[in-house]
Amino acid sequence: MDGMPFEAELMQGSPAPADKQVTLANWRLAPFNRWAFSHVSEIIPSAIIAHDPAHVTALPSALADLSKIGYRTSDGKDGTVGTMIADTFTDGFLVLRQGRIVTEHYAAALAAHRPHIVFSVSKSITGSLAGLLVASGQLDPSLPVAHYLPETKGSAYGDATVRQVLDMTVAIDFTEDYLDPKGDFMRYRLASGWNPVADPAAASDLRSFLASARRAEGEHGRTFHYVSPNSDLLGWLLERASGRKLADLLSEGIWQHIGAEMPAYVTVDRLGAARTAGGISATLRDLGRFGEMMRHHGTVGGKTIVPRAWIDDIMKNGDKGAWSRGDMTGLIKDGKYRSKWYIVDEAREAFCAIGIHGQWIYVDRKGETVIIKVSSQPLPVDDAMDRHILAGLKAIASQTG
Repeated sequence: MDGMPFEAELMQGSPAPADKQVTLANWRLAPFNRWAFSHVSEIIPSAIIAHDPAHVTALPSALADLSKIGYRTSDGKDGTVGTMIADTFTDGFLVLRQGRIVTEHYAAALAAHRPHIVFSVSKSITGSLAGLLVASGQLDPSLPVAHYLPETKGSAYGDATVRQVLDMTVAIDFTEDYLDPKGDFMRYRLASGWNPVADPAAASDLRSFLASARRAEGEHGRTFHYVSPNSDLLGWLLERASGRKLADLLSEGIWQHIGAEMPAYVTVDRLGAARTAGGISATLRDLGRFGEMMRHHGTVGGKTIVPRAWIDDIMKNGDKGAWSRGDMTGLIKDGKYRSKWYIVDEAREAFCAIGIHGQWIYVDRKGETVIIKVSSQPLPVDDAMDRHILAGLKAIASQTG
């Protein structure tokens, strides 16, 4: 294997050499992540989100070269779609226009049949799923979290509403620092089963971690405060309200109805709690099918999957004041956040889902465009890369409409 790039040698051999082995300890680190992000179910226990093999929706092609489309970022840097794809550790890139594949690209260890983790795009998928339970009367966004989860009384969630969880406006004392080896996020990942535990006998679990979340000063509902535990709590809420496992809910509520050609997966902790904040893996095309469902107001082939009222509420509502008081205005200046989705441009009906290490679903209804990007960026958050990616996605979508 002389001359091969290091990432191509990962997990080769029976067993792979120690320095080429992807493990629970290194799977999110570069370059190991270039293999790991499309093999997560081999590293972390995962529940299957079944599809329906008898009802796979074809995606016709109308291929075009988008690489020369130019753009300027919000901080005045120029780029092209081609350089953006090459320079941001893209593993998979798919553009659908009017439901047809315009561009499809795979790199690293990813292939069309293989699911890729989407990290916090999982939040948006779960937020869409919540609409089914709201429509059926099983979940009321106006009620306190403790109405469904009395275990959370006394925690940050004890006096918050389900809507405040959905919109990331819970006053919670939690720091979303992905690189702090001793902070809140490290303890959170240990509880999720995403990091090795020094003493398995003393291991925590995700639900216990959520039920012990600390309350911050101030009122709920005032400020957009992005913390991942909110979205794992949403998954717990959906399970408690429905009496069903999250993977089954998502399978039977959405995945079997969007024409998915492969199952998806969600990581689970040692007690089976689904990591709905970041643990979903799916194929590039199936993510495109999900995005198409969102573009069509929750329908596939004229059949309602997610209630239109829930999807339209994402675009029409959301608190601009709460967003402006939050800490993500540098990426989306005049944005909003609703039910785990970012609203980018109301005039174009453009909204998106974003995950660390470069995961995106971008929907632009005016441009009749859905764009999926999955990546293995070395850093969890890279503001410069995010600005280039968002500008590139906007430029692609604006080519029509």
